[in-house]
Amino acid sequence: MVEQESRFKSRGVRNKSGAGGRLAERESPAPKKDPSPDKKIIALVYDFDGTLSPKPMQEYAFLPKLGIDPKAFWDECSRVSKAERADALITYMHLLYKKAKEKGVRIDRADLVAQGKQVDLYPGVTAWFDAMHAYVKKRAGDSGITVKHYLISSGLTEIIEGTKIYPHFANVFASEYWFDAYDLPFPKRVISDTGKTQFLFRINKGLEDLSQSINAHMSEALRPIPFSNFIYFGDGDTDVPSMALLKKNGGQAIAVHGPDESDAKCVELFKAGRCDFYAAADYRKGSDLWKRTCLLLDRIIADVMVREEVRGLRGNA
Repeated sequence: MVEQESRFKSRGVRNKSGAGGRLAERESPAPKKDPSPDKKIIALVYDFDGTLSPKPMQEYAFLPKLGIDPKAFWDECSRVSKAERADALITYMHLLYKKAKEKGVRIDRADLVAQGKQVDLYPGVTAWFDAMHAYVKKRAGDSGITVKHYLISSGLTEIIEGTKIYPHFANVFASEYWFDAYDLPFPKRVISDTGKTQFLFRINKGLEDLSQSINAHMSEALRPIPFSNFIYFGDGDTDVPSMALLKKNGGQAIAVHGPDESDAKCVELFKAGRCDFYAAADYRKGSDLWKRTCLLLDRIIADVMVREEVRGLRGNA
């Protein structure tokens, strides 16, 4: 009996004090798991007309197909929207269909997608997206930091889908027609200047499905892509609300202008604090736009790495 008690006690001592003992394992608290996302995604967000492409997308195939002078069309859109006190974007989408009907030209979704193939892009745009992925991979090493490209535009989703760069975007938020059974289009979604900011919040919160509400509060810790990981590319006043939102929340913005056009609007945005940099819309490697984008990427990568280091220390504390 004494011998059995001795063996029992000795086993208990070994379990409590020996490395790897069962009692020791049960008594050691498990490390707390951080529920927040790792925030290692960098979001590059682009406007389309004037930013990636020199002209409004409707001017490449749609208006020429109708035999309409682009300037005359946009002037009419402006007059009608002011006279009717109507939204300018809904007005242009309505007038496009109205003009087509008057000309006897049938509009369907497939035709609009096909028009996207005729849209011109600024120099270097086609290779830009893969090049940005490669740059971040090289600079970030094995840290797990990645890039996603997003497009937010008042232009037409259908035309954008037909462009050669469409597959590069993680998501596209743009105006869109709704075609009924007779292929009669009417505006399904309109992306206004201020409306663009909704989609920045969707990316920020990870709620990119338009059926999801973004109005519920979400703590900063749970948002997968912080605004500080954003770079927004735009060309003018229509991008000011988006630029202002990002700058206010620690994000970055770059204003671009046509390579052969004045930089006056970009300078104005820069002086107003709407953007970090401005440059000609030349997306080729070595251009000013390339170099300034890479500077911002380097800063974001460094910030993400610092956050991860602090996060690791807190997890071990």
